[in-house]
Amino acid sequence: MSADLLHLVRHGEVENPDGILYGRLPNFGLSERGHRMAALAAESLRGRPVASLFASPLQRAQESAAPWSTGFELPIVTEERIIEPTNLFEGGRMSARRIVTTPSEWAWVRNPWLPSWGEPYLQVAARMFAAMDEAWNAAPAGEVVMVSHQMPIVMVARTVARRRLAHDPRQRRCALSSITTLQRRDGRWIEVGYQEPAASLLKDAIDTGAV
Repeated sequence: MSADLLHLVRHGEVENPDGILYGRLPNFGLSERGHRMAALAAESLRGRPVASLFASPLQRAQESAAPWSTGFELPIVTEERIIEPTNLFEGGRMSARRIVTTPSEWAWVRNPWLPSWGEPYLQVAARMFAAMDEAWNAAPAGEVVMVSHQMPIVMVARTVARRRLAHDPRQRRCALSSITTLQRRDGRWIEVGYQEPAASLLKDAIDTGAV
């Protein structure tokens, strides 16, 4: 036996008025709007047979998993492999001006295909799929929810779509509290759905801290 569906859920809006690239930094939790986003995501699958719940260890993911835990009466299993990638720009603000005017950081952007400023795309995808495979096979039936971050979810989506992992971050399809749904068929993962339950709250949301 195994799961029927696996949902990759992005966390809600983070309290980040200064627009910091927060990466793996501690103490970046959800804003009030972010909590509402997370609740809308969990509510969107109410009545579904969600059997297991995993979340990245970072505060924003744990808080985003809380409505799922309450609504489906499931414990949150912390999964290190679905955490945000490392990033050398963490703790500051990312901009073209910063790169141009800071020669000491030019080496960080020498290879955008890897990328040279953080954890390699291939490595992020590999650890995500390892966690997904394990969760899928461990579930006796039903659906699995994994609360993660934008870039790891995008790496999964681009991999299953057979698209190049290197990309323009401004073109990512992974909104706050969005749900990317996958299924494993004939030994490979395929995407079977994407939704934005918190779409009504996205217009004024701050989404500048993702790597």
